Amino acid sequence: MLRRSLLLAALTLVAQGALAKDWDSIRFATEGAYPPFNMVDTQGEVQGFEVDISNALCEQMKARCTWVKQEWDGMIPALLSRKFDAIAASMSITEERKKRVAFSNKFYATPLALVARKGAPLLPQAEALKGKRIGVQRGTVADNFASRFWADQGVEVVRYARQEEAYLDLEAGRIDASWLDALMADGGFLATPAGADFAVMGGLVHGRNADEKAVIGEGVGIAIRKQDKELKLKLDQALTAIRANGKYDEIRKKYFSYDIYGD
Repeated sequence: MLRRSLLLAALTLVAQGALAKDWDSIRFATEGAYPPFNMVDTQGEVQGFEVDISNALCEQMKARCTWVKQEWDGMIPALLSRKFDAIAASMSITEERKKRVAFSNKFYATPLALVARKGAPLLPQAEALKGKRIGVQRGTVADNFASRFWADQGVEVVRYARQEEAYLDLEAGRIDASWLDALMADGGFLATPAGADFAVMGGLVHGRNADEKAVIGEGVGIAIRKQDKELKLKLDQALTAIRANGKYDEIRKKYFSYDIYGD
């Protein structure tokens, strides 16, 4: 019996060693439709704040990064089916998502914001939005928040596959406001000519109570499979390094004139 137990233990260690990865090559996925965090340039290549940060992490780890474009709705299922190794797509770290995947430490934090035409008498509160059509990107923290706290209070939540589609309907007056990541709203819409007639209504929302904060999450991190513990360790160590050596702020200043890391 003892010999058999020792043999099984040895075989287990061999199997674990065969499955172990040194992570000198990492496949990242992003959406390519969430400026300024991720977008696609004229050559069809992904770019943006989190693409640059992820590439800097790979450089720090001396790993080769490749990129896959993936629709937002299928991000986590595709990660779990091993189509890629990591998600860098402005995915907030929430308790609900942590049931399925692991995350690196956060690399930025962002509140939510309600964007509407300037002068609109709207606030990011259910009672102020009753009877209004509010656009969200499907499957995002904004969608989860609106679905949980507003949808049964007379607010019509209109869901889109991409945030860009919500902007188009907002400009056309088909929705009254869009509810989304505040930094994305700032850099991806309000700072552009298309967003000149729009503004954030009622300030930024970090969560007014424990329930709201649980939905909004702990910040944005890189999602990985739970079993890839060595990859998480390497990503966390690299993130600490690029924040210490100034590379993080060098990249951040290309996209934002203010701190987005938070506390």
